[in-house]
Amino acid sequence: MKQFFFFLSFISFLQLSGQVIGTVTDASGAPLPFVNIYLENTYTGTTSNQEGTYTLDLTEPGKYIIVFQFLGYTTVKKVVKISEFPTTLDTSLKATAVSLDEVVISANEDPAYRIIRETIKRRKLNLDRVSSFKAKFYSRGIWRVDSIPEKIFGQEVGDFDGQLDSTRTGIIYLSETISEISYRKPDDFKERIIASKVSGNDNGFSFNSAQDANFSFYENTLDLNADIVSPIASNALGYYRYKLDGVFYEGNKLINKIQVTPRRPKDRTFMGTIYVVEDDWQLYGVELTTNGEAIQVPFVKELVFKQNFTFDQRENAWIKISQAIDFSFGFFGFNGDGRFIANYSNYEFDPEFQKKDFSNEVLFFEPFANKKDSLFWKEVRPVPLTSEEQNDYIRKDSLQELRKSRKFLDSLDAKGNKFGALDPLFGYTYTNTFRKWNLEYNAPLPGVHFNTVQGWNSAIGLNFFKWYDENRTRWINANVSADYGLSEDRLRFTGSISKNFNRINRLRLGLSGGNAVRQFNSERPISPIVNTISTLFFERNYMKVYELIYIQGNWSQELFNGLRIFADVSYEKRNPLFNTTTYVTLPRDEIVYSSNNPLDPTDFDTPAINEHNLVKVQVDAFITFGQKYMTYPDGKFNLGGGKYPRLRFRFESGLAASESKYNFSQISARLNQSVDVGNVGDFAYNLKGGTFFNAKDISFVDYQHFNGNETRVGTSFRYTNVFNLLPYYQLSTNKNYFEGHFEHNFEGWILGKIPGINQLNFNLVTGAHLLATQNNNPYSEVSVGIDNIGWGSFRFFRIDYVHSFYQGRDEGAFVFGLKILNFFD
Repeated sequence: MKQFFFFLSFISFLQLSGQVIGTVTDASGAPLPFVNIYLENTYTGTTSNQEGTYTLDLTEPGKYIIVFQFLGYTTVKKVVKISEFPTTLDTSLKATAVSLDEVVISANEDPAYRIIRETIKRRKLNLDRVSSFKAKFYSRGIWRVDSIPEKIFGQEVGDFDGQLDSTRTGIIYLSETISEISYRKPDDFKERIIASKVSGNDNGFSFNSAQDANFSFYENTLDLNADIVSPIASNALGYYRYKLDGVFYEGNKLINKIQVTPRRPKDRTFMGTIYVVEDDWQLYGVELTTNGEAIQVPFVKELVFKQNFTFDQRENAWIKISQAIDFSFGFFGFNGDGRFIANYSNYEFDPEFQKKDFSNEVLFFEPFANKKDSLFWKEVRPVPLTSEEQNDYIRKDSLQELRKSRKFLDSLDAKGNKFGALDPLFGYTYTNTFRKWNLEYNAPLPGVHFNTVQGWNSAIGLNFFKWYDENRTRWINANVSADYGLSEDRLRFTGSISKNFNRINRLRLGLSGGNAVRQFNSERPISPIVNTISTLFFERNYMKVYELIYIQGNWSQELFNGLRIFADVSYEKRNPLFNTTTYVTLPRDEIVYSSNNPLDPTDFDTPAINEHNLVKVQVDAFITFGQKYMTYPDGKFNLGGGKYPRLRFRFESGLAASESKYNFSQISARLNQSVDVGNVGDFAYNLKGGTFFNAKDISFVDYQHFNGNETRVGTSFRYTNVFNLLPYYQLSTNKNYFEGHFEHNFEGWILGKIPGINQLNFNLVTGAHLLATQNNNPYSEVSVGIDNIGWGSFRFFRIDYVHSFYQGRDEGAFVFGLKILNFFD
């Protein structure tokens, strides 16, 4: 028993040793959140939480100077002699008395402009001032909801797996990480996660990371989905107005408090306050706000950045030591807010890095990083938990085992598995969470379409999904489907099975087969729903199809970082199909249906292809240059290579055909990239080219087809893989070809500056497209349009004027973008 009490005493000592604890308040006694508390001339520090409490870890008793720093308040330095731990040290801060007494006021210009110009001159110098460092990083993220509807679009929302209380409010995400970060100019970065904690999930891994929190206002723009112009960007004077609110001293440093406001209300900008150090022309702190309209994420109401810096004499630089990002959101009746805090400490500048210290891996987890106990977290957590956060950990940890129990999971499934009266028409899913599987019934009504070959048609199917671990890194999926065309009076069956082996190299094997109706262009350029409307109401039956009887095996895997292979081998039998119906909802005397022959739409007797079969092999190699990635214990997450394009090589071959003329080979390549052009917008391009071998008389199915559009309706989010006025099969080829697509989205850079129009939050988009095929004149298009059309969170529309040039003729037309159709097909 003595040993037991000794053990408890030892644990208590570990928990509390080396800690200075306290509360920071303002002059009225109200708690101050996000106050920086640190030992003078060191990076040993912490930050107060939203209740104003803090915990500062020290190595041993002694005499210390503890600094309390908070934007808008006078910095306090306390000399304390600590003889025992824990020691309580409460502090009150007074609001900074800013003054303009020392400022020379000009009648022509606010003094803030002189300060901003000096800061802009040194922006690049300050951005590159620190060439390399190591640091300790702590982050905490929390998402709360204060209202959630019980249903949305008729579907039960649920209680987020028990995370909501009876008032449908609560914390839906709470997570912490502690890591060590390394940086070397210009862009080498590595983060080693030492500890990770997710509320209510002992096996979870936080997605908080230092790289995601790395926002610098010394950059010209901050990437927040859209690029937001910094108040000290090279071109900031064209975007902001400035006003000097006053000055104050931090030690012997004069700090300028400057109010920044956008020149135009709809520009991609911030508003708020920045603090600039006189003569150093560096940031002392920022308190800046932007909104969902500016970042083009409509459900975000507000986004608030707070950053604090401290002076490092050796580096002659003001170094960021803390950051908080507060946000609020609302969509479809969901409303809430959250905060992500970041704390930087233990900086080591200009360390001796080895070549092996950096690679394309930017983040990895230490073994057992998510197994640290509460004692560990109490010792190392630099920012104390609030009462709300403590209660969330306690409640969810106590419920964790219950929520994994069969009884609890079965009770949740029982609610979700209730069969509704309309489920036979719209679909139904049965789930057994405890045994990790579900069975989905795909109903016929959502898939009802019309084409002139099948008439009215739809499919009915079953999909079985089985997963083997909590994060679904390993799974197997099997489905079977039956498709029936009413006019054709033909029933066809297809089925497939696939298995995903892991989330590291994502090895996947699959087998599929059956009898299906397919478009000649395998990329399905004509949406079934658009074709249905075009056919029935405008008598324009653009979709051309054939019958495919097949069995296919496929394999895909990332061989090493940046190289992923997809390989398919299939036996295919292709049969011609003919129109079977002339039904039309709104007949037009001057228009009649075309035939199902894309080579000659006026020929109703000759098929585009004859019946034949072959074995088809296709291998794709995707190369992502400079691909960065994060390594989690259960998976590898690729971040892409934004600086470089992505390259795809394809080899395609038909062999062992029923007639030798159908044998062929094709090699092709594609190069595509999206380039962030700062606040000017986003530029994307897609280049493709290829050539055929021994392909003189091959099947029209195996031609290279190009994504045309004759419906005047666009469904793509970007038009970098489509010609919006090109007839679907006019330039299909079995010879050499090249196509290029270029599009620039100005993201408010132009329209955001026009009074009145800038209230609509529309984006100007321009594009150019070129197609060159052997023995044909080049085909080209140029376009100008408006994107992001809609209201509130509903911005799924776009309109473009497109002009085409081919064989001396040029045509123009409007194309209406209905991106919302992507959710229905």
